[in-house]
Amino acid sequence: MAKPVLLPQECRLINELVRYYADNQSKVKAFLEIVRNRLLEAAEDGQPLFKLVHSVKYRLKAPDHLRDKLQRIALKCRAQKNSFNIIPDNLFLRINDLAGCRILHLYTRQMGQIHNGLERVFEDARLELAEKPFAYVWDDEWRQYFNGLGIRTKPNPRLYSSVHYVVRPNKQTKITCEIQVRTLADEIWGEIDHQLNYPHEHESLACRDQIKALARATSSCGRLVDSIIVSHEEWDQNRTRKRS
Repeated sequence: MAKPVLLPQECRLINELVRYYADNQSKVKAFLEIVRNRLLEAAEDGQPLFKLVHSVKYRLKAPDHLRDKLQRIALKCRAQKNSFNIIPDNLFLRINDLAGCRILHLYTRQMGQIHNGLERVFEDARLELAEKPFAYVWDDEWRQYFNGLGIRTKPNPRLYSSVHYVVRPNKQTKITCEIQVRTLADEIWGEIDHQLNYPHEHESLACRDQIKALARATSSCGRLVDSIIVSHEEWDQNRTRKRS
């Protein structure tokens, strides 16, 4: 079966959107710098959140990557008989990952403290949440855990796992920044999947199955790290009681 192709009017609109983004990319970059500086300031102030953070990455979406994403959205809309209603005026509202920040930490059950810490950073920096945070989860146990934190969950057939926040400077400003939070184990899977299987699915069924197997392996790794930490904390508590 032949792959669907974009209609001429879709191509013209996408070209217009990409030009609009390129012309305003400096504004997106400026807001990314604001988010970055607020996080760095919180770290320098010694906020407890950053005792849990392993590292932080930042990136600005390249215009060509935006073009690819818009093309996929347009084809998906047409396949589902929906309107492709992204225009320059709502581009920054509809595409929330033009500016991105990724926070990496060691194990999943740190997420409760990280969530509380980020809420404090947003409040202190006067950054507003453009939408409620959510977690992409495929594992039922972690789905219950995140729901218990008040973080809504979404399924992901690719077995992608990450918590997402979208912030903006105020209600009047359309520019946003996406903050992803994930474990180092999930980052390993994400880097492999992003290189080989995203945004376009790998043509090899074997390769796709192996990437899913890696997702399950990294989930098991995360569980093991959580278990190690619990064992360590129990041992430390018992040692303290014996000394007192």
